[in-house]
Amino acid sequence: MNPEAVVTALCGLAILVGVAGTVIPVLPGSILIGLSLLGWALWGGAGTTGWVVFGIGLVFVLAGMAAGAVLTGRKLKQHSIPSRSVMVGIVFGVVGMFIIPVVGLFAGFAAGLLLSELQRTRVVGTAVASSWAALKATGLGMIVEFGLACLAASTWVVGLWVASTA
Repeated sequence: MNPEAVVTALCGLAILVGVAGTVIPVLPGSILIGLSLLGWALWGGAGTTGWVVFGIGLVFVLAGMAAGAVLTGRKLKQHSIPSRSVMVGIVFGVVGMFIIPVVGLFAGFAAGLLLSELQRTRVVGTAVASSWAALKATGLGMIVEFGLACLAASTWVVGLWVASTA
């Protein structure tokens, strides 16, 4: 097995982990995809095709990261949800990940967000409504970033095919 094939296999695996990381927060996400595309362009032996794939894929990766952050931030601002509540949710999510395998991250995030909003608003109905809005905003950002990460991965697959037929 030649070095280019090893690099290609490792980059493919890293891109797969990166795509999964856009929806599973404990895994590296879009940044890993971008670095993998760069690695393939540098050492994958695809020549110009590798650099074209890197450029197009990087556009998708950066658009996904930016769109996810902007959409989530805009929705949180619309519902007047402070970043403190999100940070409490993240802390509870990390703790939950160690207490309840697989679903603890998501359950902990939701519980932390709800408790923080309940402490802030002092009204259960308002806290539930704002927490639900924050969860939907976070989910929307993740879906957009996931979709664009899939496009970046697809770009790599097409580039791999082009490079192998040239």
